[in-house]
Amino acid sequence: MHLDVVVLALVGSLKVQLPAQGADFEQVFLRWIHFGAGITWAGLLYFFNLVNGPFQKELDAATRGKVVPLLMPRALWWFRWSAVVTVLAGFRYYMILAKTDADNAGDPGLLGRWLGAWFLVWTLAWLAVYLLLKFAKGPLANGWVLALAVTLVVAGASWGVLELVADPAAGNRTLAISVGGGMGYFMMLNVWGVIWRCQKRLIAWTKANAEQGTPMPAESAELARLAFLASRANFWVSFPMLFFMAAAAHFPFLSGQ
Repeated sequence: MHLDVVVLALVGSLKVQLPAQGADFEQVFLRWIHFGAGITWAGLLYFFNLVNGPFQKELDAATRGKVVPLLMPRALWWFRWSAVVTVLAGFRYYMILAKTDADNAGDPGLLGRWLGAWFLVWTLAWLAVYLLLKFAKGPLANGWVLALAVTLVVAGASWGVLELVADPAAGNRTLAISVGGGMGYFMMLNVWGVIWRCQKRLIAWTKANAEQGTPMPAESAELARLAFLASRANFWVSFPMLFFMAAAAHFPFLSGQ
């Protein structure tokens, strides 16, 4: 008997029962979109840090002038918009979970307080890290010292958001996504607020240098450094982010008590 016949027979014997409520379909759709966009975003993040960065350093100026204007705009388009889709789909899913916990607590107002605290903590964390990266002078110019400072900010934000969201009604999924999703929001702010702002200028200058012989501005090295630091920060933050996102459903270790 052919394998395809066996597979069809097995599938036909299964009892498939689709969810009866539209809310269930929404959650499945949100997770599907979130995963697909997240894979695209993370894949490009790892490509930039593990492949493209070292590769660009080995190119001479003439080759870089040909490669960068063709490669980077396309890669960065997918990079920044997949970040937006990932965060928006994930935030909507987070809202559903948090609302369920707030309703179970008999206090619908909890939802607004939780979401407000989440936005405030992670936006301030991003701003603090941005300032650290932008003004990485003196001791902060040392990569290890800067990495420690960024780690302390992200760890402090994680602790802070858990303290503000912690409630007997808050389940593991809400708490874990408060941290993991917050890190994703922090990373998206880095993509749009730092990496893309720097890279679009660097791409334009590189293209003008290759096509017209226009010298690279003196500030190009500073912008390239800032974009690199923001991308490297996202690279390392992605690992605890992925842990907390997976822990939401598969590793119940947080409690709102």
